[in-house]
Amino acid sequence: MNSEALYLIALKSIPYIGDILARRLINVVGSAKDIFELKDNDLKKLDVVPKRVVKQIAESRQIALEKAEKEIEFINKHNIQFISIFDDNYPYRLSHCIDAPLFFFYKGSADVESKYMVSVVGTRKSTVYGRKMTEQLVKGLNMSGTTIVSGLAHGIDTVAHQTAVENSIPTIAVLGHGFKQLYPEENRKLAKDILKNGGLLTEFLSEELPEKQNFPIRNRIIAGMSDAVVVVEAQSRGGALITAEIAHSYSRDIFTFPGRADDQKSRGCNWLLRTQRAALIESAEHLKYFMNWISEEGDKPQQTSINMLLDENAQKIFDYLSEFGERNIDQICNDLDFSINKAAMVLLDLEFQGVLAALPGKRYKLKYF
Repeated sequence: MNSEALYLIALKSIPYIGDILARRLINVVGSAKDIFELKDNDLKKLDVVPKRVVKQIAESRQIALEKAEKEIEFINKHNIQFISIFDDNYPYRLSHCIDAPLFFFYKGSADVESKYMVSVVGTRKSTVYGRKMTEQLVKGLNMSGTTIVSGLAHGIDTVAHQTAVENSIPTIAVLGHGFKQLYPEENRKLAKDILKNGGLLTEFLSEELPEKQNFPIRNRIIAGMSDAVVVVEAQSRGGALITAEIAHSYSRDIFTFPGRADDQKSRGCNWLLRTQRAALIESAEHLKYFMNWISEEGDKPQQTSINMLLDENAQKIFDYLSEFGERNIDQICNDLDFSINKAAMVLLDLEFQGVLAALPGKRYKLKYF
């Protein structure tokens, strides 16, 4: 571990210095180490930070360094990785978030970034429906290069991690506390299982407790690490909606499962749909369709099964697109002698089955052929 890690940890330990301000200081001064080696007179000349912060640096840097030394000793002893935003292995997706953590601590066997990153979140007080949807979603995402991200909380988070573990899918749990404790305690065994094919990640120092205010803070990591955030089940208020709102601000794709209009556990999901913050999905296949993800093993439907699934008109369109590739609806109607209404109904059915993709300009093509 390079010496800069010590100074980065110390810098974040100084009151009033968060991730954004820390990076601003480093950009001006040169490095975290340089900040600590500045003389008081030079510190006072810094015009990128408020005077109260300059005062805190001057008064607290020695104490912060001592705290950082203890942290370095702890993570070395427990085989915990220190990854800063200046390191090559810092997650690319997360690095582009304006409030990305200056650094985080990671313990596990999986990479912190993979080809497909999906965050799965939801209420702690999940229903049978929510747990079932979570299990089906995660199982359906069992394709090479996928990592499931969640927060290890009770409810939907737990089911997402547990299902990933049971299906040998890498999963990363983002914690709202330091590594000297595990919250919730009931998930201690699950956390150990996650380490075998995934990891535990936190930006909090080892001594920091699972305080209430920490969890909304950690939610930005869950959102920022991902390509897509899936809210399985959520009430009108709570961490899942906070994560979705952060993901929305990061321009991440958000998906949710629909719920009954009178179900309190689905009010948050229905709100996301109503405000067009999220797209409706009913399965992992829908998510992969929206994201245009195809597993390395190949999700191509077999011709034999296609013949069994499609009626005569659908088969004609399938064979036509197989031969000629992308076509618009007018070409399809003219070449197959279909009416507009007839073609539109068949094309919509094929799209629902996941056989073809609709493109701008009323153009269509087979998804995997």
